[in-house]
Amino acid sequence: MTDSSMKAVGWARSFPISGGVRAGRQWAREHLESLGWTEQAPETVDDVLLAVSELITNAHVHAHSSAQVVLTWDNRCLHVSVHDAAAELPAPRDPDTTSPGGRGLALVDALSDHWHTHPQKDGKTITACFTPTG
Repeated sequence: MTDSSMKAVGWARSFPISGGVRAGRQWAREHLESLGWTEQAPETVDDVLLAVSELITNAHVHAHSSAQVVLTWDNRCLHVSVHDAAAELPAPRDPDTTSPGGRGLALVDALSDHWHTHPQKDGKTITACFTPTG
């Protein structure tokens, strides 16, 4: 899948509220392709792309801010980190059956191996870890 001598690799980019979700998904896919995941771990690619979409959407909708996305592969886990400007920490909630929203963190929880939140002086960062299948 990747060169076993590689210790870690990462990418970072900011996605503005206008058009950021689609652009973020495409950007993440390009980097997953460079790791060989689209060929060797397509299920994990789907999971990562959905999580990236949800986390960028949360930054735009709930924090009303751009989303700074960092992807870091350390040969064990792909860390998907999304930073936004809101200080309020997210909490998974039971979605209202009549509401179209409220499922983002539940999806990230179901798709990732684990996730956590880092409060920061200028907002928060949510990081989810994905281990490729195979």
